[in-house]
Amino acid sequence: SLAVPIAGPILNTTKPKVQAPRGACDCHAHIFGPPDRFPYSQGRGYTPPDAPLELHLKMLDAIGCERGVVVQGNAHGYDNSVILDAVTRAPTRLRGVCITDTRVNADDLRRWHQLGVRGLRFHMHKPGEHPGYVRGVGLDVYEAFRPVMRELGWHAQMWCDWRVLPELADTFRKIARDTPVVIDHMLHTDATLGVDERSFQTLLKLLGEGACWVKVSGAYRVSTRYPDYPDARPLHEALVRTNPDQVVWGTDWPHALVDAAMMPDDGKLMDLF
Repeated sequence: SLAVPIAGPILNTTKPKVQAPRGACDCHAHIFGPPDRFPYSQGRGYTPPDAPLELHLKMLDAIGCERGVVVQGNAHGYDNSVILDAVTRAPTRLRGVCITDTRVNADDLRRWHQLGVRGLRFHMHKPGEHPGYVRGVGLDVYEAFRPVMRELGWHAQMWCDWRVLPELADTFRKIARDTPVVIDHMLHTDATLGVDERSFQTLLKLLGEGACWVKVSGAYRVSTRYPDYPDARPLHEALVRTNPDQVVWGTDWPHALVDAAMMPDDGKLMDLF
């Protein structure tokens, strides 16, 4: 398999200097394994070290977040068992976001809702730049599930290549009439391009209109300047200034595909936030 092994998270998270408010929620993290219970999928892009529910809850305790949102990760493909298990075992603490194609139906999504799932994640790739491994589903799948997602009050979480947002903006506006649109990781924009870059300006416009929510997570995915990511700060501040009621934060634990030498400490990420 070409699924390369990747580094795992820091196991002893630093306690943040700033105490989280009551009810605080880490709005974006992943759970991986253990693979004897939740096998990694064929055709995945990477093989993570185990980052099971117990480790995730330990990290949440360390940063003082009472609640969390766990999002299906690539290593498990379209088998959402690991997410369904997590929300079942921590029902007062966790909610889930799944990735699936139409191998499941509306009744399956209703059953997932009973367990604690609240959204589906979709991937928008730049044409010609889809990775050579199984990665996500597109808006055709959203269209298939739109009626049941609207019925359940779910959101559509978008992993979006920053370069394609200008062409997708009107589509996202239409989707937002039916289901909230949540854009991952500050659009994965390259922080060195700054806030004036066209796609980022499009994001600010959508956010300002209330047509999307933005995760001000993944500073280390937009900046290479470990550990403080100073060039990500203007992006973060512009988003918060534009519509603070529709930005949410998350750790993105366990930080898949990050080099061990630049592995973020989640307590520090919270202090940066």
